[in-house]
Formats: sequence, structure tokens, C-alpha cells
Amino acid sequence: MHEAIAALARVAAQATPTPTPTLIDPELVTPGPWGFFAITFVALAVIFLVWDMMRRIRRGRVRADINDELDELEAEQRAADESGAGDDAPESTPRA
Repeated sequence: MHEAIAALARVAAQATPTPTPTLIDPELVTPGPWGFFAITFVALAVIFLVWDMMRRIRRGRVRADINDELDELEAEQRAADESGAGDDAPESTPRA
């Protein structure tokens, strides 16, 4: 067991030093101005899409709330008509 640990220590001691020299020119692999413009375009597109989605969700919620209120009013009118509350009201005469 001790021999395995000693062998592992020898291998670790012979490892490559850090930092290792790079063989790739950093100027060739950096995004540069075109990369900046591309990321900026993507970020602006995402911001616009999120803003548009939130606007549509808000509009849908308002429509749902209005539909719920109209359904409640319609149910109240039906209940009032069924109970006979509408019989006491005078009937309107048609215009000629």
C-alpha cells in the first residue's frame, strides 16, 4: 500500500507545471467586436421577447377578469329573472 502511495506521489511531482504555456494565439480565439455585437443583439432580442410576453400575459389576465365579472352579472340577472323579481318592473312600450 505504501508503495502505491509513493508511486502516486512521484507521478504528481512530475506533473506539468502551472501555468502551462499556451500554443494558441489568444487574438485568434477571442470574440472581438463581432462577438460583442452578436451577444448584444441576442440580449436585446431576449429583453424584447420577455417584455412582449409579459404584456400579452397581462392583457390575457385583464380579459379573463372582465369575462369573470360579466359571467357573474349574467348569473345574477338569470337568478333575478327566475325568482320573479323582473315581473314587478313596468314593461317598456315599443317605439313606433
